[in-house]
Amino acid sequence: MSLFFERPDFGERAVLVHLKLNSESEPEDPREFEELVISAGGDPVEFLTGSRSAPHAKFFVGTGKLDEICSAVKSSDAELVIFNHNLSPSQERNIEAELKCRVLDRTGLILDIFAQRARTHEGKLQVELAQLQHLSSRLIRGWTHLERQKGGIGLRGPGETQLESDRRMVRDRIKSIQARLLKVRKQRAQGRRARDRAEIPAVSLVGYTNAGKSTLFNKLTEADVYVADQLFATLDPTMRKVDVAEKGPVIFADTVGFISHLPHRLVDAFRATLEEAANADLLLHVVDAAAEDRATNIKRVEEVLKEIDAHRLPTLMVYNKIDLLEDSVSRIERNAEGQPVAVWLSALNDEGFDLLFQAVSERLPGQLVHKTLHLLPKHGALRAAMYSHKAVLSEQVDDNGCINLEVKLQEMDFSRLLKAAGLKLEDLVAL
Repeated sequence: MSLFFERPDFGERAVLVHLKLNSESEPEDPREFEELVISAGGDPVEFLTGSRSAPHAKFFVGTGKLDEICSAVKSSDAELVIFNHNLSPSQERNIEAELKCRVLDRTGLILDIFAQRARTHEGKLQVELAQLQHLSSRLIRGWTHLERQKGGIGLRGPGETQLESDRRMVRDRIKSIQARLLKVRKQRAQGRRARDRAEIPAVSLVGYTNAGKSTLFNKLTEADVYVADQLFATLDPTMRKVDVAEKGPVIFADTVGFISHLPHRLVDAFRATLEEAANADLLLHVVDAAAEDRATNIKRVEEVLKEIDAHRLPTLMVYNKIDLLEDSVSRIERNAEGQPVAVWLSALNDEGFDLLFQAVSERLPGQLVHKTLHLLPKHGALRAAMYSHKAVLSEQVDDNGCINLEVKLQEMDFSRLLKAAGLKLEDLVAL
């Protein structure tokens, strides 16, 4: 059973409302708001703006602005009014009663986009959990008039029974989803432990939504992740193994795009997915280099990384879309110690990927060992261990039964295998 909110298959005519509030320290971006509506499949027919010192307690907007919205709905025959703000359940109900049409706030809009984009079973569960948590407050508060029914002919029972039934249905579904997501988190943790045992480093791509992460990921890994010029094109994490020079196999993970004031319930719901970023050895923070509010977007991503305890991880900035900048060339930026801190490239034009791989190789811990070992017949256990680690590149046997084994593997693995065999490098004559 799914409790996703139903959505029409065609674009709904929508009136957009954005207020500049003096009480807001970080106002929402009206351009991003319009992109969100279009990404959700809406058809913006009117965009009303205004300013207030603080939200109106009953309608969020003032009564004059409410009349203006009502006129816009009637003149444009709109089916939906969307606010670029979070409304309380009572404000949402009051506005709907006045406008006689559906009202959606910013959180509800983002949830709807997430519902459309989720493709895996896990992603759909995460979205449904966030939707139900959002719905539960509106459901419970929406029935408060029935909670006050203490008696009277015809007023006993049914209202409270219906309220409790709805509450129980939502509560049980939330518990069921949380239990299934807990299982997913355990499976992910097992996968990470297996990668840790194999000592395969992990690199996660993070960044503001529509920064070009999926295009970059596809080019890096030759994957086929869904790509579109819209917000939240990718929700479900995708992982691919790639061989990086001097490092060997590396796991690259694509993650959900971040956005300003990402609702906390979405951060919580997608925590299992975002853990892939929080447990990486290196973060690639992908930035739209051509975005006007580039610095703001970087700050917003850093805020979400802090929420998931990933802000202290080693990070390499990747400034994408340099093809949209004048006289910009692919390059590596280094700090005073010579360490790569940023790479400028164009994923669309395949420009700068060699520099990105070079920077990733320099930033990841550990080095590869590439040697030819001379093994005696008694060293069969070491030979078998090298094969089990898929480290053998070539093998030649001489007339005496000795083996020249060309191997390539992580330095830490190499040292561990030698120790397990009770050998030192000088025991094996390298040719």
